[in-house]
Amino acid sequence: MEYILETHNLEKRYKNFKAISNLNIHIEKGSIYGLIGKNGAGKTTLIRLICGLQKPTNGSYSIYGIKSTDSNILKVRKRIGAIIETPSIYLNLSARENLIEQYKVLGMPSYNDIEELLKIVGLENTGNKKAKNFSLGMKQRLGIAISLASNPDFLILDEPINGLDPQGIIEIRELIVELNQKRKITILISSHYLDELSKIATNYGFMDKGTIIKEINSKQLNDKLQKKIEIKVNNMNECVRYLEKNKIPYEVINEKELNIYGTVNISNIIIELSKKNCIIEELHEIDESLENYYMNLIGGVENE
Repeated sequence: MEYILETHNLEKRYKNFKAISNLNIHIEKGSIYGLIGKNGAGKTTLIRLICGLQKPTNGSYSIYGIKSTDSNILKVRKRIGAIIETPSIYLNLSARENLIEQYKVLGMPSYNDIEELLKIVGLENTGNKKAKNFSLGMKQRLGIAISLASNPDFLILDEPINGLDPQGIIEIRELIVELNQKRKITILISSHYLDELSKIATNYGFMDKGTIIKEINSKQLNDKLQKKIEIKVNNMNECVRYLEKNKIPYEVINEKELNIYGTVNISNIIIELSKKNCIIEELHEIDESLENYYMNLIGGVENE
């Protein structure tokens, strides 16, 4: 397994407050890694550490196998493009002029790739229109174009669809997938929009109280996000016997309630159980989601 980024018991402390604590993360090459956590979980602090904007208090991290303490880490960071919190753009300049300024900062003598970058992010027809007159989605896409100016193969996006309208969200989502699949860029996304994240992420890291509490890939997650039917019965023994006999996955919650998992014919179950004097008193069908999984995970950690 080749990792673009690994952290090793990473810690960041501000006086008596630990923003990051014993954090271990593993981002595979070629993945779209969704970093999930509530406000204050430490996501932005982690991103700042990776980008070299802050130094860790303890622990270390590796980018492309180069440790953060190695003098070559500065060279390796040039392979990273990032938007942290909000895009850094000049509002009084056009999209092309913004990219020219970024090329100057990077010391790139030729502007030949600018038109291609504008086309990639869908801003090739904005002409001399100033960025201050762009929609929020256009500004975000311009920010991504600026982060791509150095031709990175690792892109870090902190809340890339925050505040966007539905059309803007779709455009950013499609752009992220294109960058990952066509340009082979590994992408780390920090986002609160879990439904959107579930449509594109290949791997997930769940963060709480400054540490990663769970890493999982999309296939493993989808296996867990199965349909669930919550039922309340008057005869638990008969219900369990029936489910066991028919090899239907279930979980007993208490003496009257249980969950049935997977795709089942619930009408048939109701009929068959009634023949055994087992009546379903309540029934709720639930489609598990990434958000539900996250909330249950955080709740489980907090209740341990």
